[in-house]
Amino acid sequence: MAALSWVESANGGSSDFPLENLPYGVFSTAGGEPRCGVAIGDFVLDVAALEATGVIGLDGGPYLTEPRWNPLMAADPTVWAALRERLTSLLTEGSADRATVEPHLVPLAEATLHMPFRVSEYTDFYAGKHHAFNVGTMYRGPENALPANWLSIPIGYNGRASSVVVSGTEVVRPWGQVKRPDEELPRFAPAARFDIELEFGTIVGRPSKGMVSVAEADEMIFGYVLLNDWSARDIQTWEYQPLGPFQAKATATTISPWIVTRAALEAFRTPTPERERPLLPYLREPRPLGYDIALEVGLTPAGGTETIISRSNVRELYYSAAQQLAHHTTCGCPMSTGDLLGSGTISGPEKGNRGSLLELSWNGKEPVELADGKTRTFIEDGDRLTLRGYAQGPGYRIGFGECTGVVVPAIDLPEWASETGAAAAS
Repeated sequence: MAALSWVESANGGSSDFPLENLPYGVFSTAGGEPRCGVAIGDFVLDVAALEATGVIGLDGGPYLTEPRWNPLMAADPTVWAALRERLTSLLTEGSADRATVEPHLVPLAEATLHMPFRVSEYTDFYAGKHHAFNVGTMYRGPENALPANWLSIPIGYNGRASSVVVSGTEVVRPWGQVKRPDEELPRFAPAARFDIELEFGTIVGRPSKGMVSVAEADEMIFGYVLLNDWSARDIQTWEYQPLGPFQAKATATTISPWIVTRAALEAFRTPTPERERPLLPYLREPRPLGYDIALEVGLTPAGGTETIISRSNVRELYYSAAQQLAHHTTCGCPMSTGDLLGSGTISGPEKGNRGSLLELSWNGKEPVELADGKTRTFIEDGDRLTLRGYAQGPGYRIGFGECTGVVVPAIDLPEWASETGAAAAS
């Protein structure tokens, strides 16, 4: 049974932000400075103001004076729980504090959303088996699709924290070295095979030193976001051997603007897929640590209508977020407050579940048809890509808000990077 809030738009089961969710973001209004807020129905609650006036008081605080959630993320999980309990009390139907709290509600339509936390470091995993199998099949055939280590180890690489951006930020088509099989030498050109990756982002709260167990890793997690790890497939094809992705993945990584807390998703735990090979003891889960969260990807051409090109679910991940995080620590790597882990592309077993255009178009050979009759193999300039996700409860849903980016044309090539400029410089 869904809990009721005196914020009426949070009730009824159609809102991403009911009382059971209470996700954390950073917002501003016209002429105002960014500050911490909590989404509830069609509003954002200015919790920075409530802390400043003493309506919210947490041990060891204040935590919300900065326009980011890192100070709270670094606090003890008992503080996380205390804030959630206080917010629920303030917003529940019949709350004695309504008159005090209501003036601090701002319509979401009037708010500009910002990065909700400062990203310390960023790691991208490859934890979706269907995606890994599909991509491997394209390049190596079904017999050798999965790398030999894939069923034993969460594969990942260290990415660029500096290029993580919030939903709504334009994504500029990247330049890079590309080379087709029929070409003798590489060229420097805008990426022609620009793509999305439908992912689930994990945000580390409590830091670590040394190795942690899967259970301990789960307790370190502050919350989750939707994540689109934009990928230049043609740049990647030329550069990735032998060390893997580099510039192909450094253009941008877009996250949804609301941090959905681990506590809000506890009711949606689900087992990870059945193991095809026994995991080593350090990776075994003490309980179900996956999530049942429905996902979708929409593509809207410039001036056109949206087509839902993919539907998937977080439960398809072969390795849970806690397993990814625990594995990250095995070499002694310290994890910091604000570390962000991408799950890797989340595809399902059917064609309509594929989480990237590389898979949906099968490496460009099977164009994806849009609602207006146009087709896509990869992203064109002006296309808007939107990731959505929610966990469905009895009479309510836990949503993440939209994770959106519009691809804009590549910048003009600087003169010094052109053949003409190079000749003049020499």
